[in-house]
Amino acid sequence: MKPLPALAFSPWFALLVLLSCPQPAAAGGCSRPLQVPVGPVGLSVTVEGEQVGGAYPQLLRSLGRGQGCEFRFQHVPRARLERMFELGEADLIVPATRSERRDQLGEFVPLIQSRAAAVSLRSSRAPVHSAAELLLRKELRVVVVRGFDFGAPYQRLLEQLREQGRLHQEADVGTLLRALQQGLADLAVLAPTNVYGVAPPGGEVLDPHLRVEPLEDLPWREAGIYLSHKSLSAADRDLLRRMLQEAERSGEVWRALGLAYPPQALEGAMRPRPSVIRVTFRPRPF
Repeated sequence: MKPLPALAFSPWFALLVLLSCPQPAAAGGCSRPLQVPVGPVGLSVTVEGEQVGGAYPQLLRSLGRGQGCEFRFQHVPRARLERMFELGEADLIVPATRSERRDQLGEFVPLIQSRAAAVSLRSSRAPVHSAAELLLRKELRVVVVRGFDFGAPYQRLLEQLREQGRLHQEADVGTLLRALQQGLADLAVLAPTNVYGVAPPGGEVLDPHLRVEPLEDLPWREAGIYLSHKSLSAADRDLLRRMLQEAERSGEVWRALGLAYPPQALEGAMRPRPSVIRVTFRPRPF
């Protein structure tokens, strides 16, 4: 018997099998193609020209083939994405953290847990350990992505930074990194996985030069996908909810993320929900 080729044991082969295995299609499937505007979010959502990829779009395409649902992805600025969801022009927000404001607009399906941290370029600056300490360090200018929402404590931090005249906002993660690079801000507050694999406009990926500092008083938040109350029918919303919940329970969501990101990008920033049985995987070599 011939030995199996090495590819059969590689993590990328595992991801290929995971995302291409045929599944029995649901009767009827979704009632129409689903509109999913997205912005780049690390390796969770990637955009190259008109091509949308990354862990979540690939996962949704795979799940959709099995359930009879077509997802149409469109690249838009994050702030416009939020407005489209509010107006009922977007069926899903992918990915998203849970917030009170979004709960008024859609149904949240939790898939993982994530939290925000301070992200900056490596320097000799004294470390920051909490949002409370950051507010006292008035010499530090802070940049965030307009439209990102990590819950009430994060929003209160932004309000206080704005009152102090220290808050700078950018349209997306790429321009946020450029603001750090150009010295327009000293640090950013967002999930570290948001910046991994992203380059500032016209520049190169800054991953080796990034410094990540957990802000201990910003709690872990559930992250996942929002389903629109306004644009989706109850039947479509029910089908999507069940599809995503099963993908979480089976470990398919965490497996896809673990194969997209190296371990150091997930540590301290993203984890499976405690109720989900851990799935063993080999992270991609790095």
